[in-house]
Amino acid sequence: MKYKLLNFARQLGLLLLVVWTVVSLVTLLIELVPGDPAAAILGEQATPEQVANFNQKHGLDKPAFFFSYNGEKGFDWHGANNRYIDYWKGVLTGDLGISFRTNRPILDMILERYPATIKLALAALLVAVSIAIPLGVLAGTNKNSLIDNSSSFVALLGISLPTFVIGPFLVYIFAVNLRWFSPTGSANPEDIILPAVTLGAALSAILTRMVRSSVIEELGEDYVRTARAKGLSERKVIYKHVLKNGLIPVVTILGLQLGVLLAGAIITEKIFSWQGLGLLLLEDGIGKRDYRLVQGCVLVISVTYILANSFTDLVYRWLDPRIRLS
Repeated sequence: MKYKLLNFARQLGLLLLVVWTVVSLVTLLIELVPGDPAAAILGEQATPEQVANFNQKHGLDKPAFFFSYNGEKGFDWHGANNRYIDYWKGVLTGDLGISFRTNRPILDMILERYPATIKLALAALLVAVSIAIPLGVLAGTNKNSLIDNSSSFVALLGISLPTFVIGPFLVYIFAVNLRWFSPTGSANPEDIILPAVTLGAALSAILTRMVRSSVIEELGEDYVRTARAKGLSERKVIYKHVLKNGLIPVVTILGLQLGVLLAGAIITEKIFSWQGLGLLLLEDGIGKRDYRLVQGCVLVISVTYILANSFTDLVYRWLDPRIRLS
């Protein structure tokens, strides 16, 4: 029991360290970007008094970090009176700050958009799994056949084509020519189909190759020969025994790819004007120099990525009891 608690504390500390590192690096890069948020938002016609009020309201009148370089005078030490410390104090109390442009709480803005991104990521996972498992099993059970070679070609094609190519192509075929779907928007239930296929295409290609390799490897194990000797049908052997054991590395890839889907959704949401976190980060955050919003979005994405990895560990242990025993 003591070992489990120590292991849990170690993993939790490591995860918190990752979040702190990611957000700190983003904060540093934001501070290094040239330009004045007050000038960008208030405009060039703003008076010095308006600029001063803006900076004071958003804490921009304080130094960015613990120290700053002051030319020939060297470094000036500011102690805890800086924006970096203020930001983390807010994070620990659930306050991600106020948007420079809208004057709305950033947490409220993120909570409005984040469900749409989660919905898109889960739909993309569903698309990827629905394609990869049947195709991978079919290829693995027909090694070096025409089916296997065809699935490998499709998988290679899916990996090679980026989302900014697949997305416009699907829009041109199914929205412009066939007019089955709307090219942009997220108001109707069917609007998620094209973005989900676009986002899940590359992942389905990766998973197909993974499932194929796992099935081929598991088919050579002794328990498969034993199951066949007992008279089980080939379908039961494949889907009840081989596939369950073969899914262990696939589940790992799925958990890791969830964070990638959240990051890749930025491009997909831009193509389809999907009102999710990616579009909020790209247009309202980066595009309008709303640095606090950028920090908040990155923080939420990194935490989600970590939670997805933790959930992957739990599923991994459920699929492979040997991990629990060790």
